[in-house]
Amino acid sequence: MSDGHQHNGHESVPSRQRRRFPGISSRAYEHPADRSALVALRKLSGFDTVFKALSGLLPERSLRLLFLSDSVRVSDRQFAHLNDMLRDACYILDLEKVPPMYVNQDPNPNAMCIGLDEPIIVVTTGLVELLDEEEMRAVVGHEVGHALSGHSVYRTILLFLTSLAVRVAWIPLGNFAIMAIVTALREWFRKSELSADRAGLLVGQDLQASMRGLMKIAGGNHLHEMNVDAFLEQAEEYEAGGDLRDSVLKILNVLPRSHPFTTVRAAELKKWAASRDYQRLMDGHYPRRDEDKDTSVRESWRDSASSYADEVRTSKDPLMKLVSDIAGGAGDLGDRVRRGFGGFTSSAPKPPRGPQQPGTSSGSSSDTASGTAPGTSSGTSSGAQDARDEEPPRDGA
Repeated sequence: MSDGHQHNGHESVPSRQRRRFPGISSRAYEHPADRSALVALRKLSGFDTVFKALSGLLPERSLRLLFLSDSVRVSDRQFAHLNDMLRDACYILDLEKVPPMYVNQDPNPNAMCIGLDEPIIVVTTGLVELLDEEEMRAVVGHEVGHALSGHSVYRTILLFLTSLAVRVAWIPLGNFAIMAIVTALREWFRKSELSADRAGLLVGQDLQASMRGLMKIAGGNHLHEMNVDAFLEQAEEYEAGGDLRDSVLKILNVLPRSHPFTTVRAAELKKWAASRDYQRLMDGHYPRRDEDKDTSVRESWRDSASSYADEVRTSKDPLMKLVSDIAGGAGDLGDRVRRGFGGFTSSAPKPPRGPQQPGTSSGSSSDTASGTAPGTSSGTSSGAQDARDEEPPRDGA
């Protein structure tokens, strides 16, 4: 726990009691898409044996030796404040074995949890220097969440396959097969990052600190120039803005990434913190680790499918709205297709104006001035509707 003094220039906040979650299963905080994949993999017979066999092919030992020889291992004598956070995070999430943690000299703010046999946590000096104590606590909890979920195994394989894809890029079919696996792994890993963000919130138990940390990762150490509400508005604008062309560009932009965009992570975390699931968890109602063996793969996949369906149904993204409209049989879908890309913008399109008769105008105030009662259709409006109905489809509009 924090004791209220300073560590290496990092001012500590006064210690406060945080809720602990004895025996908590990682299923309690995992995103449904992440959880379904993990449950399925854990149920596979011989899965652990296969991955232990792979450990001889992967450069895990080399990575461990590299960090041991060229980084600073966190302990009571080195980066003691990080060591306190690490032990505290493991205590809160009831992770029995505290994973080794290293600080690596790198100006880029980053952290990762890797390893096949045992997870190791690595944070960069750029991240340590960027975040205050409560923000850093959320990051440490994030990485401990990865360790508890077993993400380090798949993260290590993803790193290996990404490196392998570069080496065999000259082999068309080989590279295509590997990149297909890498793309699927990246989609899973982006969801696992949302899970780990939730774990970080469970450890820090300070939503504002989690938000500040994400803002700093996006915009640097300039909190006096940033605003959480404005930052979250960026996420909403990103999701809802543009047309189908922007939706396609969003997909292309996110495909090579292992992490979701920072504003999206902030919005997702805030939404989860406001959910009933989070409140029940904080009240002590959560799945236990000793129940993991009884979990159903079918039920997990159903939850995952339901999550994706809800995401499509509630999304404001133009492409997701199109998918939802197709599934729901929207009546105006044909008209929107005829209008082309512009027909799928987030704002409702204005109806086309028909030819006006001499001496008439189409505005509501003009209708009143010309003697047309409010709410009464004029001949001009009817004519415009007829003209629009009879207008043939135009290609490339």
